[in-house]
Amino acid sequence: MDPARKRKLRFSVALTCAVLLAGALMYTSFASSSEARTPSELARMAAAGETYQLTGKVEVGSVERRGETRIFRVQDREGGTSVPVSYTGAVPDPFREGREVIVDVRKQGATFVGERDSLVTKCPSKFSADENAS
Repeated sequence: MDPARKRKLRFSVALTCAVLLAGALMYTSFASSSEARTPSELARMAAAGETYQLTGKVEVGSVERRGETRIFRVQDREGGTSVPVSYTGAVPDPFREGREVIVDVRKQGATFVGERDSLVTKCPSKFSADENAS
């Protein structure tokens, strides 16, 4: 077989494998992700026992600590609707009132119970809309 033809064949096989692997990676990345829900969405549609990813701001004045458990309310980013969350597990250092959080929760009665060690705080933006307008 001609060496130039061998190189083209190897290149074609390698390129095909790379495309297939990239496709498999994209499929697993998107298939395993779940959309984060806001408190107002969960308040009207959450089913008991189902697990959801909740995102919003920790309501000011709502954080309580009872032993290892933290009780707080998460509200929509713009304010308004909020839901109670009971969370036990590691709490990130930047966790505080007014900070945006993401936590995996399961509805139990009127409260959402956070899955252990699933609480993540989002860093506030370094730039505000006013600074970007100039």
